[in-house]
Amino acid sequence: MTSPQTAFSDPSATAPASPARPAGRPGTETEHAHGAGLLVLRLALGLTMAAHGAQKLFGWFDGPGLEGTGQFFASSGYPAPEAMALVAALTETLGGLALALGLLTPLAGAAVLGTMLNALAVRWGGGFFASEGVEYEVLLAAGAAALTLTGPGRYAVDRLLPALRTHSLSRGVAALVLGVVTAAVVLLLRG
Repeated sequence: MTSPQTAFSDPSATAPASPARPAGRPGTETEHAHGAGLLVLRLALGLTMAAHGAQKLFGWFDGPGLEGTGQFFASSGYPAPEAMALVAALTETLGGLALALGLLTPLAGAAVLGTMLNALAVRWGGGFFASEGVEYEVLLAAGAAALTLTGPGRYAVDRLLPALRTHSLSRGVAALVLGVVTAAVVLLLRG
């Protein structure tokens, strides 16, 4: 019969998963599954945002280009609408591409979140469901916030950068705060 003390000191006993590793055998299926899931989310959200940015920046995909986007920003009450159009177009394009690659993920996610908070403010009032609602913007904002908090996962450029190789919740929260505060400042400038 094994004593309780022997059972607890047995090194082959199953230890709880560490915060850095998901439950399961270290470095195996669970970790790969999480990384693959985050890759799919990053690609879908990032490339969607980059395409929207390209509509604004270059007029691609039947987009309005910078001139049409500037007119929209003017009609929505933003000061310096041409400059705001350029900032939004670059934020969506570069932030979306960075998310897709998993590059500077906390900042890229915060940039997309800030842009989506402004989009929500402009579209608010039409209900939740499309075509006049905000369900699309809510989903993009939530996805960006989730990636900012969780990090890019195993299959990302950030894993190659020593400072960003490991992700921390505090870094994600700090980036979220930055995105929300920046969005609030821009919205306060809006008339």
